Amino acid sequence: MERTGGRIYPGGRSSFLSGFRGYRKHIALALMFLPVVVYFIVFKYVPMSGIVIAFKDYKISKGIFGSAWCGLDNFTKAFRTSTFTRSVRNTLVISGLKLLFGFPAPILLALMLNEVTHARFKKGVQTVTYLPHFLSWVVLAGMFQQLLSPNNGAVNYILKTVFGVKDSIYFLGDNRYFRGTLIVTDIWKNVGWSSILYLATIAGIDPALYEAATVDGATRFQCTRYITLPSLASTIVVMLILNVGSVMDAGFDQIFNLYNSAVYEAGDIIDTYVYRYGLGDMKYALATAVGLFKNVIAFVLVVGTNLAAKRISGSGIW
Repeated sequence: MERTGGRIYPGGRSSFLSGFRGYRKHIALALMFLPVVVYFIVFKYVPMSGIVIAFKDYKISKGIFGSAWCGLDNFTKAFRTSTFTRSVRNTLVISGLKLLFGFPAPILLALMLNEVTHARFKKGVQTVTYLPHFLSWVVLAGMFQQLLSPNNGAVNYILKTVFGVKDSIYFLGDNRYFRGTLIVTDIWKNVGWSSILYLATIAGIDPALYEAATVDGATRFQCTRYITLPSLASTIVVMLILNVGSVMDAGFDQIFNLYNSAVYEAGDIIDTYVYRYGLGDMKYALATAVGLFKNVIAFVLVVGTNLAAKRISGSGIW
């Protein structure tokens, strides 16, 4: 270890210079990556200066830095409102249900597609399941409002004529059914796209492992259990950490386009709460405080889940 110019470089000056020469050798790749760095600096880090609004009695006429400091008053006001408590509860419940039912869905789909031997049928299923991902929730919301309509919707028609249900179900207007509708529609939209990563991991498994297991008399289920799933373990852990880290993001686009005032009790989440108070009622400081609270909790969840995963499985994001 050598000290150079006030800095300590492991391996000495020669190690630092060799690393610098390595970067120069790949200058073209570094320049290609530069727009990504600029994007994150301009659109992710620079706007973070606005976080100070959460600690100020913000007045538009005075600006962000001209407004008076108010400490934690905005947080106190938010925490004391019943609507904030409701939004936190709904966020955790909806995200928990999506994690419980939505996270295993692409893994199961990938495992089933891996067992399909008919190439054309497999490609057809993949195409059909991928397509919904490319449709925005604005478009899908219009489709689901028609399909789930209690008056002339196709779903209620099938429930009445095929299953003998007497009364129409208000899927998007009844608190009892709204969360379930969110979970099902979210899985339908994302299950195919989310399975790509698992399919790519499965494709990288050495075929010799399956051949050896077959020679030893293993069934296809046993091959999946003892070869495929262990090979997917590291990928599953990483995706689980990322999904737990986004627990505070219950899906603003989906809920904002599907919910209405009748289902606030079951569908109002932190993001829609921030939208209504921040943009609708122009309570920018209060909305910023709630948003900051949400992001701090999300950061703690990511770090905590990563530490837990490393202790249990020995692998994590970092």
